[in-house]
Amino acid sequence: MASVRLDDLVEKAARRIAQKTSRRSLLARLGTVLAGAALVPILPVDRRGAVSRARAEAFAKTAQTTDPTQCNYWRYCAIDGYMCSCCGGGPATCPPGTYPSPSSWVGTCINPDDGQAYLIAYRDCCGKDSCGQCACLALEGEMPVYRPQLNNDIVWCFGAPNMVYHCSSAAIVGRV
Repeated sequence: MASVRLDDLVEKAARRIAQKTSRRSLLARLGTVLAGAALVPILPVDRRGAVSRARAEAFAKTAQTTDPTQCNYWRYCAIDGYMCSCCGGGPATCPPGTYPSPSSWVGTCINPDDGQAYLIAYRDCCGKDSCGQCACLALEGEMPVYRPQLNNDIVWCFGAPNMVYHCSSAAIVGRV
């Protein structure tokens, strides 16, 4: 008896839908729903927030704020390459005769003096041969090449007058 009522309800609903919509519009709506459902898994989701913070805190435990020629200088938590502070520049400035790249990768580093997290923009300085001094390789927060803004293995001299890599600088963008 209950199945007869359910059959009647479904039949009435199907007839109402058939009277008020065309087959094409129904198929278009169904296609939109299916395509939208298929795209949900590829939406970007940041699943590494806690891991990134833990790595930054681990680096901050051994970091120092006085000598920018050492790999454990607090701004260098995600640097990769030769530090400009050993090549005639500063932690955030390029040496004379080189050009800062207009693009950069980013990292979040914790300053051990004030305990605050800062967004650091790492820019390659381009135009001369590699400096070859003070090589540092930090992987905090590094992502694969398909997330280029968080990948430090790319030579970031895009748009600079010369694509030859010299060194890397670490400029503070702001507090996180």
